[in-house]
Amino acid sequence: MSEAANLVHLPEREIGPPSTISAQAQAHLSDYAANPRMIWPPASDVPAWRALIVQRAQLFAPIVARMASNAVSPITDETIGGVPCYVARPEGWNQASGAVYLYIHGGAFVFGGGDFARAHAANNADKLGALCVSVDYRMPPDHPFPAAPHDCLAVYEALLARYPASRIVIGGSSAGGNIAASTVLMIRDQGLALPAGVVLLTPEVDLTESGDSFRTNEWLDVVLKGSLAECNALYAGDAPLDDPYLSPLFADLAGFPPALIQTGTRDLFLSNSALFHRKLRGLGRRADLHVWEAMPHSGFGGASPEDADLSLELKTFIAGAVVAPDQ
Repeated sequence: MSEAANLVHLPEREIGPPSTISAQAQAHLSDYAANPRMIWPPASDVPAWRALIVQRAQLFAPIVARMASNAVSPITDETIGGVPCYVARPEGWNQASGAVYLYIHGGAFVFGGGDFARAHAANNADKLGALCVSVDYRMPPDHPFPAAPHDCLAVYEALLARYPASRIVIGGSSAGGNIAASTVLMIRDQGLALPAGVVLLTPEVDLTESGDSFRTNEWLDVVLKGSLAECNALYAGDAPLDDPYLSPLFADLAGFPPALIQTGTRDLFLSNSALFHRKLRGLGRRADLHVWEAMPHSGFGGASPEDADLSLELKTFIAGAVVAPDQ
């Protein structure tokens, strides 16, 4: 920023849930508003990160259990391309022509594996009507970048032996959106057949956190109230944060598949989505940007009309992107 720039000084104020969203969404914003801002350990403090990983797994165990209890699609644990995965097959899915959704879970690059990734397999299969392959990729502190996208790339290569690329859509949320975009770039750069589409849900595609919303939505996003710089540094290891495989926003996006990008007006990562969308459109690529009113990072908890609307958009995008064998 230029030293001569005039700064905007904001008055202290309180911002409640707007009347323009559903009652469930308003309740979600209100409930999460009281949560404290997460204070991350320094990236160099590996013991603190190990302890935090255990603590967060215990904290989210009831949520995972609730997701699992609501699941309908059966799940099988399977090693694909040498990587542990959870495969959920919805009722009525067509082996010969059905969509395959390669899902990459979020969790600040550090959390969200195991039972959480397994529950997301069934959750996505139920909502989207696609076979969902949820990747339990390696994570820091033991396995920093590029372990995660390499695992996802290995799974994708193995899936190509079972299904044509025209039936596979790669998607991810938050950190998973970063890894999804990075994996697609690796697929392109290795000359493999590209997937039919890409779903990027509030993606963390800029680990330098240069976008405007990292300042304007700080504290306003009731889920991510501030910077994830220490998480990003832990994941990056020795690589620079602007490496195009670490921060896909800075990559050459030529040839990128059709993409659906989702965010909300209160999302800390709003700028990530806006900038990535504009970069794709500047290259003439198909990219659909969906912005939800007052939505924070990761949605309204899954039970609001807005969340149902988002699921419908994803299902429609995937169905439209996938090409059946006889087309």
